[in-house]
Amino acid sequence: MIMKTNYDILIIGGGPAGLAAAVYAARAGMKTAVLEGTVTGGQAAITETVENYPGFKKVGGFELCENMREQAEGLGAEIIYEQAVSFDLKGKVKRIAGYTASAVILAMGVSPRRLGLPNEGRQGISYCATCDGAFYKGKDVIVVGGGNTAAEDALYLARLANHVYLIHRRDALRADKITADKIINDPKITVLWDSVVTELIVDKKLTGAVVKNLKTGMSQTVAADGLFVAIGQEPATKLLQTNGKPLVKLNESGYILTNEHMRTSVKGVFAAGDIRAGVLKQIVTACADGAVAANSAIHYLQHM
Repeated sequence: MIMKTNYDILIIGGGPAGLAAAVYAARAGMKTAVLEGTVTGGQAAITETVENYPGFKKVGGFELCENMREQAEGLGAEIIYEQAVSFDLKGKVKRIAGYTASAVILAMGVSPRRLGLPNEGRQGISYCATCDGAFYKGKDVIVVGGGNTAAEDALYLARLANHVYLIHRRDALRADKITADKIINDPKITVLWDSVVTELIVDKKLTGAVVKNLKTGMSQTVAADGLFVAIGQEPATKLLQTNGKPLVKLNESGYILTNEHMRTSVKGVFAAGDIRAGVLKQIVTACADGAVAANSAIHYLQHM
């Protein structure tokens, strides 16, 4: 394989964690690159409004992430739009997708968890309300989930759609109280408690879903033009495996295990953001992880 450019620090993933790491690494004078397979910002960039990032009463997720990208590039970090498809993390020189680096920060984030039902890939099924909500103005839609993401998606869609059915497998939302109260008090949102989607009804595109109540065992058909899945996330660690064995230590859910310095089980490899095992998955914690990971990588390079 022909090696491309060699870097001091190569960051895999251009979400808030990766961009924050790039800011700190580049500012320290390290030759730094961010390898991003799609667009910078990750899931934060498709968040309509961020209200809990310190210093901003309210800011668009895309705007916030663009500011991070511009800051990182302004300090000298390179953004390379290329998918990381191969990892060799052994030895002092790490090799990823043809690039080499002395230290690597894994910040690939997470991807939406799927329902696992037939027809899930058909038209009318979405995992991003802010991306696709505009297609359902004046129509009936379903949101599946009960956490903050599902609740926020339901509230966002209620401003566009005719009616929103929020389907949650428990008898209380896991969303924070302020958001949950908004759901309960919104006349355009109907919550179907203790329920799960068992079938997607598709005729060229989605026309509804079969919903089963887990307590009564009864099923009903809910007519809808769109269904938005918000049932959690899965870490993007599948590529970090060789012959079924992970290249770095993972927990039982597939998240990367690190210490407080963001060090993984492999020397010179660090992890930051949603991809690592942690108690809170927020933009602010991702940025903090990125800063710590970059500082630890710098310290590692200075003492190699």
